[in-house]
Amino acid sequence: MHYKIFGSPMPAVTLTLEQGESIYTQSGGMTWMSEGISMETNMKGGFLKGIGRMFAGESLFMATYTAQRPGVEIALASSFPGEIRLLEIGNGKEYIAQKNSFLCATPNVSLSAYVTGVKTGLFGGEGFVLQKYTGQGQAFLELDGTIVEKELAPGEKIKVDTGNIAFFEARVGYSAEMVKGFANILFGGEGLFLSTLTGPGKVWLQTMSASELARRIIPFIPSGGSSN
Repeated sequence: MHYKIFGSPMPAVTLTLEQGESIYTQSGGMTWMSEGISMETNMKGGFLKGIGRMFAGESLFMATYTAQRPGVEIALASSFPGEIRLLEIGNGKEYIAQKNSFLCATPNVSLSAYVTGVKTGLFGGEGFVLQKYTGQGQAFLELDGTIVEKELAPGEKIKVDTGNIAFFEARVGYSAEMVKGFANILFGGEGLFLSTLTGPGKVWLQTMSASELARRIIPFIPSGGSSN
């Protein structure tokens, strides 16, 4: 399989498949495809795994696209301004990602729900359930804004504002810590808690989150009422 990521600020990826190769995406995720590709829609992995994907921000049903002849092309587009990133999964490499980040993956990659602790889920900014990628193969993520990669040394910590964690290696520790100081809590503008990532391992941070952008836009949206 060959791929090409293109476009800004609304990126897309085209995948060129050889005969017999497949990728899967959530139902309705395909943008365009050439002739010679078959589609099968089902609850990949069964009902329970489908429910887990729903909690992690994806659809219950997944669509699998399989090349029936060599050199066919399928394209998938991001739904939000940002970047598309490739994950190489396997050989001990597993990843945790934000909700709603899944774009597509090869069949031997497993997408499941990753449940955080109670405090982290309530206050960490990403909720109780993130996405976990395991297995062997490739996965593409759609992420918000610009992505910055950081390598954390053993025991090194980085504190991240709500919603700005894109994804990280599964060996990285993930928790929530309370902001210290009365004035910081009241006037700091960051909320009571920040997410904390602890090394060793790589983390990828995003400069923008969809939820924060929505909160900034909502005050400017007309309420729909009118006066005479």
